[in-house]
Amino acid sequence: MPETYVVHLGNSKELMDVAEDSVAKRVLREHVRESLGVRNDDLLFAIINSVSRGKGQDLFLRSFYESLQLIQEKKLQVPTLHAVVVGSDMNAQTKFETELRRFVVDKKLQDRVHFVNKTLAVAPYLASIDVLVQNSQARGECFGRITIEAMAFRLPVLGTAAGGTMEIVVNGTTGFLHPVGKEGVTPLANNIVKMATHVEKRLTMGKKGYERVKERFLEHHMAHRIALVLKDVLRKAAMQN
Repeated sequence: MPETYVVHLGNSKELMDVAEDSVAKRVLREHVRESLGVRNDDLLFAIINSVSRGKGQDLFLRSFYESLQLIQEKKLQVPTLHAVVVGSDMNAQTKFETELRRFVVDKKLQDRVHFVNKTLAVAPYLASIDVLVQNSQARGECFGRITIEAMAFRLPVLGTAAGGTMEIVVNGTTGFLHPVGKEGVTPLANNIVKMATHVEKRLTMGKKGYERVKERFLEHHMAHRIALVLKDVLRKAAMQN
């Protein structure tokens, strides 16, 4: 059995330049929020993935709906919450996306849930939201580049306790983890409410996530780890010869 090496991805300098530019972030935030029709003080939770059952947008929307019910039942004073689903493709007319949109209509969430076409330009959305939801199901994300990109923008992450997300998100420090599947719907709803009601906690988690990215998830970290792997492979090959 060949030896396995794991090298985590790293954020590009271009993305970090935007993430660390407060003026650029403010401009992007204003532009995107205006296009979505949401106010500056509204709270945005986004899931940024291609829309498919494996990415868990359906369970996220169920959690979001449940969180709104909890807020209403407990009469909590929080900003207006919105869910943003980036990765839509209505041209494909998939059965799954049709189900998502039907759920939004059935639950009367049209003014709270926003679908955005899939795009490779994620920086504007990371600059405009408050919390990233990484809700990949089954074995989770292998790694999840969007997770470290969100953390670079000082966003807390609510992720499934599966796959690479568990190697990136420090539960209770840079975000919260919840179970995969239907068992995770209520825990995620509770975590959404926590993010809405504990402003300082949310901001602190975002800051801790940014620090974690700076410590281990940049391009030069990835290059260094690849170099170490290559050196180790060459050393072992030389020993066998």
